[in-house]
Order: sequence, then C-alpha cells, then structure tokens
Amino acid sequence: MTIALLNVPPAQSETTRIQRVVSPGGIEAWLVHDTTLPLVAIEIAFVGGSAQDPADAPGVASLMSSLLDEGAGEFDSHAFQDKLAEKAIELRFDASRDTLNGSLRTLSENLDPALELLRLSVTSPRFDDEAVERIRQSQLAVLRRRSTDPSSLASLGWSARAFPNHPYGRPVDGTLASIPAITRADLAAFAKRVIAKDNLKIAVVGDITPEQLGAALDRTFGALPAKAQLTPVPEVVPQGLGSIVVKELNVPQASIVFGGIGLKRNDPDFIPAFVLNHMLGGSAFSSRLFREVREKRGLAYSVYSQLAPLDHAGLLLGGTATKNDRAAESIELIRAEYLKLLTDGPSEEELADAKSYLIGSFALRFDSSAKVASQLLQIQLDDLGIDYIDVRNKLVAAVTLADIKRVAGRFAKDPALLFSVVGRPAGISPTAN
Repeated sequence: MTIALLNVPPAQSETTRIQRVVSPGGIEAWLVHDTTLPLVAIEIAFVGGSAQDPADAPGVASLMSSLLDEGAGEFDSHAFQDKLAEKAIELRFDASRDTLNGSLRTLSENLDPALELLRLSVTSPRFDDEAVERIRQSQLAVLRRRSTDPSSLASLGWSARAFPNHPYGRPVDGTLASIPAITRADLAAFAKRVIAKDNLKIAVVGDITPEQLGAALDRTFGALPAKAQLTPVPEVVPQGLGSIVVKELNVPQASIVFGGIGLKRNDPDFIPAFVLNHMLGGSAFSSRLFREVREKRGLAYSVYSQLAPLDHAGLLLGGTATKNDRAAESIELIRAEYLKLLTDGPSEEELADAKSYLIGSFALRFDSSAKVASQLLQIQLDDLGIDYIDVRNKLVAAVTLADIKRVAGRFAKDPALLFSVVGRPAGISPTAN
C-alpha cells in the first residue's frame, strides 16, 4: 500500500510504499522508507499493559515502563541518559491499559547506537535502586497532584464504577498506596512476563532500507523471549449505567465524565459508529453536544464524546466541566441529546458534513514521520490490515443513513450512561444502579 508523506512541503513530498519487513529471525515490522530527511522514527508496542498488573499492585506496568530508559546493560541511569544525549537520541516508554509502548527518534547516522540502546532497554533493564526510588517519587508526586485534580478524579471514578473487580477499573499509574509497595522483583517479573517477541508490534518510518531494517530487527529484538506469559483479561461491559457517581471537592466547577456501551475496533459497524459519534460530540465546533451545551446555553467551554475501544471492551466516553449549579442541567442535556440522536437520527446534510470533515482531516494524522509511525503501529494493534490507509476514507464515504440508523439501533438497546462528577454539584446526589 502507499501513503503520501506530509512532513515536508507538498512540492517535495513523495508517495512511498508501506512495506511489511520480516527479519531472518521472523520478527515483523511495517516500514515507510523515506529519504527526505536523515531521520528515523520507530514506534513499538508489547500487547499487555496495565491490564497485566497484579490485582493488588496497580501501577507496576507504568512504573516499570518509566524505568526502561533509566539504566540498562552496563550503563546505570546517568550513563544511559548521557549516551542518549550524546547522539541526540529520543527514547521513551509508557504504559496504557492494553500495551507497553516505546518511541525512538534519531538521526539516521546515529541509528546503530540508538538501536543498541533500545535493545538494552527491552532486554537488559537494570532497575537499580537509585533509579527505582527516584522514578517512584516522581510518580507519587504526579499522583498527589491528580488527587486534587477534578478531571483526573472524575475519570478515575468513572473507571472504578464501570469496571469493578476488573483490570480496567484499576488506575493505570497506580495509587498512593500501591506505588510505595512495588519492589524491584515486581518490576523485573513484569518485564519478563510481558516483553517478548510474539506480542511485539513495530512501525518504522525514515531513512532506513528494508534490508537494513531486517538485520536491525534481529539485532535489537532477537534476544527477547519467544512468547509472553500474559494473564487472560476477561471481556467486559461497563457497569453502573444510568447512575451518577459524585465525589465532593471544593472547586468552582464540576468536572463530568460520562460513558456507556460502545463498539470494539474490530466490530464491522465501527466506522458507521465513528461517524455517528462525530455528530454527537466528536467535532469541536459542530457536534450536537457543542451546539446545545456551549453555543445555545453557555453551560461549558467544551464538551466532547469519543469511541474508546479497548482490547476487551467497547466504550463511548465523553466529558465536560461546568459551574456547580449547572451540573445537573448539563447531565440531563447530554442524556437528552444522546437519546435524540439515537432515536431520530441525523439529517442527510448533517451526515454529509460529518463524512466530509472526517475524510478531509484524515491526512492530518500523517503530517510528520512520528505521526506516520504512530498510525502504522495502531493499525497493526487493531489488526486492520496493511491496506487500511488506502481504504479508510472509502469506508467513511460509504456510510449511509441506513448504516447510521442500524448502529443507532444497537446503541439504543442500552443507551443509559454512567456519569462521574467531581466538585460540589448542586441538586445531584449519587445514585445506585
């Protein structure tokens, strides 16, 4: 398949083929070979993120990933960071609910030392005491700030209520109680279980040939275990739909997170649902929620909704913030607009405008090498096929009112939303369901 690279002025851009590269050792990557600039961007992911945390130790994946570039092989943290700085190499890792992620950016002339540092990070992390304690304290500082941040608390409250006794209900970055208890042995055991070849996805964009990449894949990742030892994660649907969770916090505005049942990314109706959500709250300035909540009533500066597909759950999520004395009104309006769209559907003009925007804005996801690599990685994780970029806009263009009605009917079978509110909302009491 092909994609037009947009990280240079249009007159210099070139159409470049996306290639599937398989190393002699059987490690696969997707490559866009682009010599426009002497740069290489690499994105990697290991399937199995914070959902693999022990039930009594949330935050292991997050803390472990933050330490992968804090000392590896013969280099302690300071020496490792010096090696990165000497060659202007950018290397970072993080954890999401379903993946451990890594990003590498380097000049092509420094690719070999950059890949060597990446290799050491994933095959020989040190987890030295000094680095562990420093990163632990940094993570605790972040958690303390979040403990008074209404938006963060609303999101955490929503997940905890929606997914009780499930990995998705636990905080990705852990808690003020769990992070201090995580040991070096916990970190090493997690890395050993999750970082392997069979759950690894790789995307590469830049000044590297397929032949060079094939050899580099084996050098960088060949020593990893063949198979990850992942704990099965149960499929789940959000609980507590129709209820409101309230956490009191003395702030002038109430932060609101809402959500309900959505679709997973591999659902055949995902693209029509994506278009439907754009009309609900996916557009910053033309969605129904924006018009009703902000433009007509001035209840909030912004309001949004999005499809949020996880590996083991399909979600529709959204959020806003409003004055405490307008929170109840905002919640009722969001509920009403969602039900109205599901029941009455959009007009032909509304659908046409949504499709036009989604098609026209798609190219903005590819306006740098880093963005291209990120998109290619996500397409692999979603198992959409190497030709997805070629067909995506055609799929959006093909969505009809009948498709929207069918998808709306699926959502309408259980349209209740769970709301999580943080602040001092007037006229709202927690409800159970």
